[in-house]
Amino acid sequence: MLDTSNLLQVIWIVMLLLILTGLYQRMQLKIWILIVKIRLNTIKNTFEEDKLRVRNMLQNMGLSKPGLLLSRLLDFFIIEPVSVEPTDIIKRMDHLLRVTENSVKQLIERMLPSSIGKHERSLIESAISIVAAIGLIYKILRHYIILGEREENYLIIMQLVYLMPQILKIVKIYHEALNAFMYGKPIGDGVGPLAAYMLAEKCNIMSKRVIDETSVVEAVYESRRLFIVKAEGPGSNVGHPGAVISKIVEELNGNVSLILTIDAAIKLEGEVSGSISEGVGAAIGDPGPEKIAIERAATKYNIPLRALVIKMDLKEALITMKKNIYQSCEIVLNRIDTIIRESTPEGSTIIVAGIGNTMGIPG
Repeated sequence: MLDTSNLLQVIWIVMLLLILTGLYQRMQLKIWILIVKIRLNTIKNTFEEDKLRVRNMLQNMGLSKPGLLLSRLLDFFIIEPVSVEPTDIIKRMDHLLRVTENSVKQLIERMLPSSIGKHERSLIESAISIVAAIGLIYKILRHYIILGEREENYLIIMQLVYLMPQILKIVKIYHEALNAFMYGKPIGDGVGPLAAYMLAEKCNIMSKRVIDETSVVEAVYESRRLFIVKAEGPGSNVGHPGAVISKIVEELNGNVSLILTIDAAIKLEGEVSGSISEGVGAAIGDPGPEKIAIERAATKYNIPLRALVIKMDLKEALITMKKNIYQSCEIVLNRIDTIIRESTPEGSTIIVAGIGNTMGIPG
């Protein structure tokens, strides 16, 4: 029998040998790879489950071969424009984004029965986009796991181990968001369009038109001429508010006293969900073309740019809108009223834009 001191010596010797021979690192690598593969399998199962749900959705809408549509759209990609030469990069990016959007819409429209309406098709587009995002996460992770295991790259595998909890959280959010997008329920990101819709309900509406899938309501509010801009609802649509606002400003020859944008914003940890912040600039989270269109129009005619954002986390932005987010719209309306009264005289012209996905929100 070994006494305690001898046993400890043996343990230390074994540990020293493991470290000196590199066996400890190899054992650690194998354990890490096993952990990552188990979590990758969870993501794969989520991807396959959501893909099946969308496939069934397409079948219920009368599509005979949903697999063909999914195979074409789940790997659909967009190549970013050349950034080495920045001249007209925004125009090129805008062109590519619109070509992508139109290509997907035309493909879905051609393959679905003609009885399926525009709003239903928009839900399909969004649902497929969510599944495609989960699929892309899965493929990228699989690539790095295979690469790290083959090359025995400790750094790659270690980073995957520590990033996996956060990645799994994002995948779970997309998975839960699919319910809202399949059934057309308002989501947290729609708080901007909802505030715009509620504002229009309080106004004396003079006219309404749709430009580039974006609704424009002309109304009278507190003795002021108001243009209320939001994506056309109630389908899953974000519209093109930047291009539309720029068009309205040009139509008015720059005679606009204020442009006010309202959007959802990702909150910091510790901030209260549904809280509202006020600032300056264009509150819009697009890749660039829509935001710069607003900024250029405002700069050209020296129009003040004001913004209101409603704070929420990523999950709240993508799942069915929560009660506290909905209730924040009433506070937003009061803020809009205050900003308009403080910043503009009676008889002036104001543009108020609700930015975000207007799914489930009419108008």
